Amino acid sequence: MRLRLIGCRAPSCPAYVTGVLAGTVSVCMTSVREGVAPFWKWTEKRGRERGGTERSGAEREGAPGASGGSSKAIHHPAASPANTSPNPAPFAPARSTYSMAGAGVGSNDVQWCFSQVKGAIDDDVAEADIISTVEFNHSGELLATGDKGGRVVIFQQEQESKTGHPQSRGEYNVYSTFQSHEPEFDYLKSLEIEEKINKIRWLPQKNAAQFLLSTNDKTIKLWKISERDKRPEGYNLKEEDGRYRDPSTVTTLRVPVFRPMDLMVEASPRRVFANAHTYHINSISVNSDYETYLSADDLRINLWHLEVTDRSFNIVDIKPANMEELTEVITAAEFHPNQCNTLVYSSSKGTIRLCDMRAAALCDKHSKLFEEPEDPSNRSFFSEIISSISDVKFSHSGRYMMTRDYLSIKIWDLNMENRPVETYQVHEYLRSKLCSLYENDCIFDKFECCWNGNDSVVMTGSYNNFFRMFERGHRRDLTLEASRESSKPRATLKPRKVCAGGKRKKDEISVDSLDFNKKILHTAWHPQDNVIAVATTNNLYIFQDKIN
Repeated sequence: MRLRLIGCRAPSCPAYVTGVLAGTVSVCMTSVREGVAPFWKWTEKRGRERGGTERSGAEREGAPGASGGSSKAIHHPAASPANTSPNPAPFAPARSTYSMAGAGVGSNDVQWCFSQVKGAIDDDVAEADIISTVEFNHSGELLATGDKGGRVVIFQQEQESKTGHPQSRGEYNVYSTFQSHEPEFDYLKSLEIEEKINKIRWLPQKNAAQFLLSTNDKTIKLWKISERDKRPEGYNLKEEDGRYRDPSTVTTLRVPVFRPMDLMVEASPRRVFANAHTYHINSISVNSDYETYLSADDLRINLWHLEVTDRSFNIVDIKPANMEELTEVITAAEFHPNQCNTLVYSSSKGTIRLCDMRAAALCDKHSKLFEEPEDPSNRSFFSEIISSISDVKFSHSGRYMMTRDYLSIKIWDLNMENRPVETYQVHEYLRSKLCSLYENDCIFDKFECCWNGNDSVVMTGSYNNFFRMFERGHRRDLTLEASRESSKPRATLKPRKVCAGGKRKKDEISVDSLDFNKKILHTAWHPQDNVIAVATTNNLYIFQDKIN
């Protein structure tokens, strides 16, 4: 560890990013000069997660697992006119009406009720059991979770008729569990590669089997999930227990037959995509052509073909020739849901760039730049940190995209770049607590966001195991809590409110009593129904609506 005097810790500050890349100790002299506070902090924590805090920022040059980056190009969508036509969305729209209970009164108000909770109740949580990603498949029948131990757990929804409750949809039960990634060690660079699952993305189902992509920091794997309920019997050269027979003892020939057996779910790796990223992978996204997908790390985005594992095409590279000039990093990336030539990626400076792969093979020059001018009245030492975008998601229609920064959710119209069409404050009451959140590293938490099936409601997580919903058409919001105290079957969730200051009402919670160790970073919404999954530290909560 070297001691080096660098400038401000804001993510867009060149000195800050350079210090993180070099693994140095940063001393924020800017804050001392301006009289804000003498923030003397170690930045080594950025290279290694601590206390559940998500990583952000590129790692030092020469990180493990790369051998020169991407190599030869695969077939590029720009070379084929057929790839430019939009494809239909791979799922049916959800209900067209939605109104949140607690936010208004109406015959179609949705009351959210508890359905299930998965995971141990123990207060002593093992690091490997912390959930790191949640994802529904395109039909919503399957729900996958990944954890820091490299495991993937898939839940399957039962048929509604089995539950016996007309107001309850089918429950989700464990369908398959497998070890997706193992910890590795780069002996050349003496660095450990964690097994933590960063992202899971489902591929549309085309036969009886299901396929999903899972990734850790360096390696992406394509998994096949298949069922087997029959086994072959009647071999000629093999006994039923598997022992081989002496061919000289075979006097008659038998025709092997299939016999029924207990259902077995098998997970097998079909492809392994490795050695293409120098920095940590933060995003993967399947293209609407269902033949290619992208993977993004802190400085580069690569395009892969699902059938080709030894070659990828580098389509975005923001790494400067001189790393001292680095001012921002890529935080998230996603393909457009029905235009296979369009993708977006967000940055730590709060900007979103839309790229068209038809324009050029290397998309360093964006087609559109989405950026909102900063309000001078809200300018502070933490402005650049909290403006970093942690997640970006296209709406199912493809007309809008949603971004999540530390304090808010913004909805952007793809036809308007200068400002978002909607802004929702997730936990504005934390603005006065930014100094404390900086000291305990919570200010670097990466919250994800999601749309409901018809794009009328957006959802994201917060602290104290709260999660927030915002109804777009009526500009109404709702705060709910994932808690075992309210985990009785079909128990209606009560809206929660946080008191930022002044006299606290009976049902309100003081901002000073919020537990910042309890946080919901990962959320998912069923593509067709009002069923949501939210991940607390090591528990997966599933909630569903109860129509009045």
